[in-house]
Amino acid sequence: MNKFIILLLAFLSLGISTKAQYSRYIVRIKDKGATNFNLANPAPYLSQRAIQRRTRYNILIDSSDLPVPSAYVSQIQNIPNVTVLNISRWLNAVTVMTTDQNALSAINALPFVENSSPVAARRVNDSDKIIEEIMPVPKTGRRPDQVKTNYYNYGANSLNEIRLHNGEFLHNIGLRGQGMQIAILDGGFYNYTSLKAFDSVNTNSQVLSTWDFVFGHASVAEDHPHGMQCFSTIAANIPGLFIGKAPKASFHLFKTEDVLSEYPIEEFNWACGAERADSSGADIISSSLGYGYGFNDPVPDYSYSDLNGGITMSARAADLAAKKGLLVLNAAGNSGNDYWRMITTPADGDSILAVGAVSTTGMVGSFSSYGPTADGRVKPDVASVGVNAMIQAPDNTIQASNGTSYACPNMAGLATCLWQGFPEYNNMRIVRAIKEAGSIYASPDNRIGYGIPDLKKAFATLLKEFATSSASINDCTATLTWRSKDAGFMKYEIESKSASDAAYKKIATINADAGTLLDNHSYQYNDRLIAVKEGPVSYRIKQIVDTAVASFTAVYIDTAVVMLNQSCQGNGTVNVQTVPNPSSGNTHLVVETDYPVNKMTILIFDMNGRVMQRSTTSKPAGRSTIDLLLQKLTAGKYIIKVNDGNKIIGVSELLKLE
Repeated sequence: MNKFIILLLAFLSLGISTKAQYSRYIVRIKDKGATNFNLANPAPYLSQRAIQRRTRYNILIDSSDLPVPSAYVSQIQNIPNVTVLNISRWLNAVTVMTTDQNALSAINALPFVENSSPVAARRVNDSDKIIEEIMPVPKTGRRPDQVKTNYYNYGANSLNEIRLHNGEFLHNIGLRGQGMQIAILDGGFYNYTSLKAFDSVNTNSQVLSTWDFVFGHASVAEDHPHGMQCFSTIAANIPGLFIGKAPKASFHLFKTEDVLSEYPIEEFNWACGAERADSSGADIISSSLGYGYGFNDPVPDYSYSDLNGGITMSARAADLAAKKGLLVLNAAGNSGNDYWRMITTPADGDSILAVGAVSTTGMVGSFSSYGPTADGRVKPDVASVGVNAMIQAPDNTIQASNGTSYACPNMAGLATCLWQGFPEYNNMRIVRAIKEAGSIYASPDNRIGYGIPDLKKAFATLLKEFATSSASINDCTATLTWRSKDAGFMKYEIESKSASDAAYKKIATINADAGTLLDNHSYQYNDRLIAVKEGPVSYRIKQIVDTAVASFTAVYIDTAVVMLNQSCQGNGTVNVQTVPNPSSGNTHLVVETDYPVNKMTILIFDMNGRVMQRSTTSKPAGRSTIDLLLQKLTAGKYIIKVNDGNKIIGVSELLKLE
């Protein structure tokens, strides 16, 4: 069963004899009848945050959430020469260690035990099965200071990674992972407490919990570096050099992988890690582990037909985690160049995002595993940077390395930021938005699935679904009300189309409420209908979500319609003119309306479109005269625009003489 936590996918042959004696077993329990817990009061076995997730997304607490009865576990543990290793509530099973066949017989004789089977041989002090290739960070030729509009100073290589997905857009609107929790399942997190990529994480106490499911203790910092390297792709915060994809998230670090061997017990550990992520209240699972072939003797490999999402322990656990509301991402595998070639499990799970590897230019890594699943589903689901991906190296340098192992946490960090912005939607809606934003969504393939997701596009899709609007009309004034999510630099353009119009026209621009972080806001705009025939008046709202690029990125978030039952021909501007015109000194602006204007803005533009003067006043219905002071204007032609709020109600030309 090949484990692709390796970087360039090359496995050492392990010298475990086919006559190796099993020492670890899975014991399956028939029921949970003896439990002291109940579904009505989950607080003793689920954290408040886990309960809140279930409440928010209408997820029922069921029998799979109940712990394995402690009375059952105690009876197993009390059998001589038996050590209980891990307990899975989801699989309703425990793993034990024993080399005593009489003890194993005693376990199987217990009335609540369904059966037992071996899952690992005796642990040996074998050489490390993970071969890594770490390379110097490639030079790109792009200077970090060329982009000055981003919240983070990424540095050249980090910028290229996140820009592949337009992910810097999420950071710029305040979505950096804060308030979100990510569980990472891996083979160890060597020295994460002291390496420089994690300075901010450690200073801010962003690691919430750790556990080693292989050896049964809390410390994971002395183990293999692979998990640490994956962790760095999400959490790094070294300005100008290396910025992770969700550097302000909080983390649970779980070692489920025994890097010295390859046995099914590690899938059981994976299930236990996923359960711990759930009960601790995590939102995301990022796993760069995989199983399929390469099991140590005497354990047989899976066949490809087993990878249908419903057979392996890890795939069933991954789908259960998704059922509990977690967003689960798993590396697709690094078997593209070897005889197995295909994805591994739990990447075959039908409710998780399996991630393939590409470069920052979108080129597929040759090592990245092929899909589909055995039952024909698209896999991998998406792709992210796993070719020359930036990582924290154990020697405290920042290096580059290859593997879907890094593509997965890169995508997990971005998915975390996206979900942070839309907590109203459940995990599966976020999964679908990410797929829909893929570069080849319309024609997925077996290398990168639906493609390389554009996170700005995913954001716009969810924004459009979230936003709502309504419109009403009273005495020739239409009131448009809408609700959306925005940050202070965003804005809205209101367009209308009446029975008199051949097409929509822009009638107003509304700036978003102040604030640098994305938040929910409500707005209202009054449209005084002028010279409009009776009939339907349609409105659509365009939200400009990114003004930091050469061409605005915008999405029509909603539409609304009012029915005008009477003609509003008389409710308009009668006259806007300047007197005298031309003028060498001051002049007057005459504005005549048959309705009051509470916020009348007067703008004087030069012929290059620059605003030379701005003033705001009000006027009652009828004729009003406003003095225009022109002494500071040079001789030439000017355009005067009169606005009622954000709507232009009149335009006049002015010729200023010497």
